[in-house]
Amino acid sequence: MVRMLSVTALLSSLALPLCAQGTDTASHRHQHDDADQAVEGGGSVPAGWTIRADAKGNPKNVKVVTMGKGLHLTLGPAIILYRAEDDGAGPFHTLATFTQTKQTDHAEGYGLFFGGQDLTGAGQKYTYFLVRQDGSYLVKTRDGDKTTEITKGWVKHASVHQPDAKGVSTNLLEVDAKRDPAKVSFKVNGETVQTVDASSLNLKGIVGLRANHHLDLHVEGFAVHR
Repeated sequence: MVRMLSVTALLSSLALPLCAQGTDTASHRHQHDDADQAVEGGGSVPAGWTIRADAKGNPKNVKVVTMGKGLHLTLGPAIILYRAEDDGAGPFHTLATFTQTKQTDHAEGYGLFFGGQDLTGAGQKYTYFLVRQDGSYLVKTRDGDKTTEITKGWVKHASVHQPDAKGVSTNLLEVDAKRDPAKVSFKVNGETVQTVDASSLNLKGIVGLRANHHLDLHVEGFAVHR
């Protein structure tokens, strides 16, 4: 079932501020109880890419390497990962295929973000679209150290692939703000799971990747079409 939010509904869904991006994890308690794991060989990022770790996250526990046709991420803290070349304004379509190579102790989200502004400063802003291993998805906005849910928490959806017997799951995520300029469609494995009025979201800024802590991910086919 596709969920539709009008501008009015979006504004009425404003929640109390959350202090850290990591509250997108299984619970606020898990974010504070789980120390970011050490990552051997961490601190490396391919040329042209920039990472920003969540508050108190150590970039030295982030390893991003080029592997095959994509990128492989091994994470201690939660991060955003982006390139300056993916900045722009107006309608766009972005997509990437994410493979979670092993299950985490708690379900952790990964996916796409857009509308990125002031990403190296205290006033960072963006909208993000995540899925996680329990078969659910989430859409939120970030403004400084405050986050606001567009979905009402994590939403279960049959289109989100869950881990197989080996603990591996692959999901194709898309954000389409180009096909219909009046709306933004959020898609998982080709199926629209959420639709939001485009006028209620900021489409101007950097498009990139978002992944929560402790994840081991392979990302292929990341692209931004304007």
